Amino acid sequence: MAFKFFLLLITTLSLYANSTYSTAVKEKKIYPMGKKIYSKLCSEIDSNTYSSYEEMQKAIVSQKLCKELNENNLEALSLYLWDVERKATQEITYKKITVTKDEKCPICGMYLYKYPSWVCKINSKEKSAGFDGIKDMMKYYFDHKDATAEILVQEYYTAKTINARDAFFVLGSDVYGPMGNELIAFKDEKSAKRFMLDHNAKEILKFQEITQEKVYDLDK
Repeated sequence: MAFKFFLLLITTLSLYANSTYSTAVKEKKIYPMGKKIYSKLCSEIDSNTYSSYEEMQKAIVSQKLCKELNENNLEALSLYLWDVERKATQEITYKKITVTKDEKCPICGMYLYKYPSWVCKINSKEKSAGFDGIKDMMKYYFDHKDATAEILVQEYYTAKTINARDAFFVLGSDVYGPMGNELIAFKDEKSAKRFMLDHNAKEILKFQEITQEKVYDLDK
């Protein structure tokens, strides 16, 4: 079995080294295929921990981070992780969201400093507004829509600040915020699905899929 994995690795590395895939082929075929494989067949893989593509791919095989893959599947997975996942996490790093003891949520009036793990913000050209949870933030967003505003939330598992427009949100879980039922934010769909299973949640939405009706339904 070990010899078989070794041959698979060598063959795939060779394919990568001589790859002439165009950007269009990667974006339309290879990356979607790799994303699907990662979601269904692999445990969590942090591509940023590896210094090279080859090192990451070797680890996938030797550490059995995925169910056994054929050559094409391994290459598609590796290209997706290295080109897409790694790039996405390296592009922008946001500062930790901080608030003063005087700041209050404009929706419910609660002091924000009391709930540091739930604080989120909308930064527009006119002003910055903080909230004690994503639910109240979205209520404010629907009343003051601004396509250019920066919307920042905290990722549930890591507490890192992420861009809400790129995040995945879980609704209807058994995890409650300061104002009860909440939208819980995650940097990727894989993390959101894991949380959904662990906490009996109802659905996962991208930012653009969140509606005013769904937000207010959380108060029922």
